[in-house]
Amino acid sequence: MWRTVVGLTLAVAGFALPVYAADFKAGIAKRDITPSKPMPMWGYGDRHAALSKGAIDPLYAKALVLETGEKKLAIVTMDIGRGPTTAMMERIRPAVAKQASVDHVMISGSHTHHGPVIELLDTPEQGAERFPDAVAYAKEFERLIIEVIVEAATETEAAQIGWGSADVKMNRNRQTKFEPKPTDSELTVIRIDGVDGDPIAVMVNYTAHPTMSKGEDLRFSADYPGHMMNTVEEALGAQCMFLQGASGDMSVSTTEETKGSDKFGAALGQAVLTINESVVTSAPEKPSLQVESEVFEYKTRQPIDNPAVLALLKGAFFPELIEGFRDELKGDMIRPEMTTALINKELAIVGVSGEFFSNHANRLKARSRVKTILQGYCNGHHMYFPTIEAAFEGGYGADSTVSWVPIGAGEKMMDKALVNIYTMLEQK
Repeated sequence: MWRTVVGLTLAVAGFALPVYAADFKAGIAKRDITPSKPMPMWGYGDRHAALSKGAIDPLYAKALVLETGEKKLAIVTMDIGRGPTTAMMERIRPAVAKQASVDHVMISGSHTHHGPVIELLDTPEQGAERFPDAVAYAKEFERLIIEVIVEAATETEAAQIGWGSADVKMNRNRQTKFEPKPTDSELTVIRIDGVDGDPIAVMVNYTAHPTMSKGEDLRFSADYPGHMMNTVEEALGAQCMFLQGASGDMSVSTTEETKGSDKFGAALGQAVLTINESVVTSAPEKPSLQVESEVFEYKTRQPIDNPAVLALLKGAFFPELIEGFRDELKGDMIRPEMTTALINKELAIVGVSGEFFSNHANRLKARSRVKTILQGYCNGHHMYFPTIEAAFEGGYGADSTVSWVPIGAGEKMMDKALVNIYTMLEQK
């Protein structure tokens, strides 16, 4: 038989073995990011500044680093509500570039509403006076994210990749009153294997708010994605990562058998395992990583610095959180980020720093000619991105109280993502 190893063709007697490209590599690492001290929780405004009381289950950050030649992309998933703050991203990027030569990062939260607040800063009005433990946690959290990326980058090995999808109707549209209601019920499973065929990591992309744990329960929890990942990891013995989709208008849809985050997560995990049975991985013939990161700039729908608007937001949440969040806005301009990654010219991952509505993902996937997923809450958090029709219909997530980008911003960003994908496909 013939086997290719580091560009050499070797004759080996006996039977046929698979052909592997040594320059497609992957590495995985994991860190516990559960806060050890009481602090404000992220997600439900009516909690205000109530402090956490332990944890239902641990919160983790998991990093998968993909490497082709001299290029490295880190995909990080976290059991928190959002992506890192803008200031954190400005420190994380150069740190991982210097320590591990990681060129690009896509760092996203699952959007659990039982994670910690990470926006508080070391000034009296932004949290240092009332919540010193939360300020200290934010610094430790940032350090752990850098650490987990660097470890994954130093543990890369020759790898194979494959994916599969199925329509899994375990979610529903919570916003519109018009029929048919748009939903994105595609469950996508991306598996990374070593050259021996043993799985290294499984990435799962699905779309539904992780809000199944009761808001009055002040314990940290990964919610249903945590139970899903546990189910997959127990079955496959590999790290499972959850990439939340365009869930701005999407909630879970339960039956009597799937009520509760544990049962729902386990059922979703079984659906992942079913898809996984049909996934075939292989080493790409021409490995490549192409990544485009860009920041958009829009004038906010709401004048965030207006005293009346500030007072409303501070009353809805709590003052220190809003003061910390204002650092990301800097006046009445909002700067969402988008990262488009094309892997081996076959798989596109589009990461966006907000809560996009499901039809954004549906339309992007329908227009792309490669397998494409949308990864929400990635590299920041800039609130809701409704579709144009949803914005004019209104309702939670669609009106200007929580959607600060101008109407049509989501469509413009998805159009640019599509241009990025096609441009990358044409590049040599």
